[in-house]
Amino acid sequence: MPGLGGLWSDLTDLVLPVECAGCRERRPGLRHGVCPECAAALDALRPRAVRPTPAPPDLPPCVALGPYAGPLRETLLAYKDHGRHGLARPLGALLAEVVAAAVGEARPVTLVPVPDTAAAARARYGDHLGRLTRHCADRLRRAGWPVRVRRPLRALPRPDSVTLDSAGRAAAAESAFRVRPRVAPAPDGAVVVLDDILTTGSTLAAVARALTVSGLSPTVAAVLAATEKRHRS
Repeated sequence: MPGLGGLWSDLTDLVLPVECAGCRERRPGLRHGVCPECAAALDALRPRAVRPTPAPPDLPPCVALGPYAGPLRETLLAYKDHGRHGLARPLGALLAEVVAAAVGEARPVTLVPVPDTAAAARARYGDHLGRLTRHCADRLRRAGWPVRVRRPLRALPRPDSVTLDSAGRAAAAESAFRVRPRVAPAPDGAVVVLDDILTTGSTLAAVARALTVSGLSPTVAAVLAATEKRHRS
C-alpha cells in the first residue's frame, strides 16, 4: 500500500544476531535479523483473504500476509519462541501492510490484539502480540492513518493450542475470553482484530463474539500467517 513500503530499509538501529531468522543459516549480510534472500521473500508476500474450512460461526473476514511456511513461519517462530524480540518491529510493519489491505483506503481504525494468557506472556517474556500491535500502529500512523489501540478483553487460563485438535481448540476458545468492565463505546471507522497465525479460526471467532457483546463488533481480522490447509477466497 502507498506510504507503507520500504520496511527493511528504515530499520537501522537493531542489533543483529549472526543467524538469519528466516532460514536459520549463519550467513554474512544479515539485515534486520534476516538475510537478503529471506527479506526479499517476505517483501514479495501480498496480503489476501483467507478462510478456514470449515469456518467456525461468527468468524469475521480474515486477511493474511501469507501461508505459515518458509521464511514467514521461521521468522514468527524465532520471534515468539526463541526470544528474537527485535523482530517485532519488522513483523509489526508487515502486519500494518495486512491491515491496510484489509481495510482499504486510509480511514480511522481501531486495532484490537488477541490477548495473551498470563502464562503465555511469561513464557515469551512479555506480550508478543502487544509488541507487534504497537509497531503496527506506529507504521500506520506514519502513513497518515488515524489509529487507536483498544484492549477490551482479558484472556483466561487455557491449554496450549498447539496440543489441541480442532474440536479441542473450539472448546477451549469458547471460555477463553472475558470482556473487561467499562468498555468505551465503539469509535468511528474499522475495528480490526489482530493475531499472528490463523489455524482453525476458533480463537478469532471467540474474540469476535466477545467483542460484539462489548459493542466493538469487528470489521475484519488481520493476521501474519495462515496455516496451509486453508481455502483462499
